Amino acid sequence: MYTPPAFRIDDRAEIHAMMRACRLATLVTATADGLLATPLPLILAAEEGECGVLYGHLARANPQWQREAIGEAMVLFNGPDAYVTPSWYETKRETGKVVPTWNYQAVHAYGPAEFFEDPERLLDAVTRLTDLHEGARAEPWAVGDAPPAFVQAQLRGIIGLRIPISRFEGKRKMSQNRPLADRIGVAGGLAASERLSDRIVAAMVPTEG
Repeated sequence: MYTPPAFRIDDRAEIHAMMRACRLATLVTATADGLLATPLPLILAAEEGECGVLYGHLARANPQWQREAIGEAMVLFNGPDAYVTPSWYETKRETGKVVPTWNYQAVHAYGPAEFFEDPERLLDAVTRLTDLHEGARAEPWAVGDAPPAFVQAQLRGIIGLRIPISRFEGKRKMSQNRPLADRIGVAGGLAASERLSDRIVAAMVPTEG
């Protein structure tokens, strides 16, 4: 990922937070048949290894796990994004020397994709993923709420995924390379948008200093 110094995120904890904030990542592998990609919810086990380990699962019918990967897998974690019009820049009024751009944040994580079929490991991965997304609900659903035989049948239809992260790249492009007056204009313009994603980005634009 092209990451100029002004936009690069190096802090491990911050990158992990960005990954956790992305509820649906994309697994990409290169194979002899070309690139394959699957959108997946993943669990980050930050305490495992130097950079953490990702866990998830694919449908057994998904050919991606059956195609031998060439090199490491890449997992894309995309965060909030928004279009930025030059009309919000004070610089537009001063010189007119401005162009449109896009604000966004993203993390690319790399590591070997390891697939597994062991029922106990699959149940653990599915349970942890369920608990992660159900935990905040007033009446959370649990894997144990379903009949055991039904759960085992469902597990036979998936393949587990484990990716020990070897390295990651974090990027946050939120107009921080622009003059303060331009950043204030961008934040104000996005905050007034009808799009929720725009308003989320507005709060991420630095408007001090």
